[in-house]
Amino acid sequence: MTDSIPTPRRLAEIASYHAHIYFDSPASRAIATELRGQIAARFVLRLGRWHETGVGPHVAPMFQIAFETGLFATLVPWLMLNHGGLSILIHPNTNAPRRDHLRDGLWIGRPRALLADRLPEWSDAPDEAGEINTQPEAGVEI
Repeated sequence: MTDSIPTPRRLAEIASYHAHIYFDSPASRAIATELRGQIAARFVLRLGRWHETGVGPHVAPMFQIAFETGLFATLVPWLMLNHGGLSILIHPNTNAPRRDHLRDGLWIGRPRALLADRLPEWSDAPDEAGEINTQPEAGVEI
């Protein structure tokens, strides 16, 4: 038996990305609030609502960012440099939510636990970035 590399997947499988920004104390929530404002001032994307307790596969409080694939090369490096010590999961959105979160995602900061049994193996359609709800400020440096 020989090991082989699986057939490459196509980038077109990725409909969008999510970034989940976690906090778990009043101090880290304050940092998350500031970070959220900085993101909104710089990037065209969809900011999700605050979750003060774990939701779905996420065991820690967090908010989600949904963004188009073309924003990855700018937003993700910016988050790497500006996460303020918070944990951030970034994952693609394909037809395989469990794989997206658990195998194909990347972490900025300390990885957090996820509840695999709360993620479906497959979905009929991947999540899209959704309706944009930010309007970056002119002249704000990225």
